[in-house]
Amino acid sequence: MKKHDLIIRPYAPKDDLKTLSRIWLDASLLAHPFIGEQRLLEQRTLIEEQYLPNAETWVACVDEEPSGFVSLLDTFIGGIFVSPSQQGRGIGRQLIRHALTLKGELELEVYTDNRQAVNFYTRLGFRELSRRPHDDEGYAFENARLHLVG
Repeated sequence: MKKHDLIIRPYAPKDDLKTLSRIWLDASLLAHPFIGEQRLLEQRTLIEEQYLPNAETWVACVDEEPSGFVSLLDTFIGGIFVSPSQQGRGIGRQLIRHALTLKGELELEVYTDNRQAVNFYTRLGFRELSRRPHDDEGYAFENARLHLVG
């Protein structure tokens, strides 16, 4: 993908909410099958009602169509998701680069069972700070906390 094919713009709640929620669900089903479809469908409501409205979200658009997004809580990446049909085209890298330019440093948590994401973040220079054996809801899915300085 050429850089000029992609623009990153601020989240527009009225226009973007359902599209980003769908990107989140599609990417989560692919990246987090171990969580289970039912639990992900339940979490989708939280994405729409709590997470997206309360985060600083940036939307990556290819040909004006939202293709991915990153949601920030100060320097913490609450989520970064790219539509499965657009993965592997550098969109995630550009979203991280954009967030790092804005914030100067970034932290995030990633499920360690999501090897593709762990490898992606490692290639970008993120370093592991810690691990915990359970996710935010107390399920036994290990999470690693990662950090990147610009």
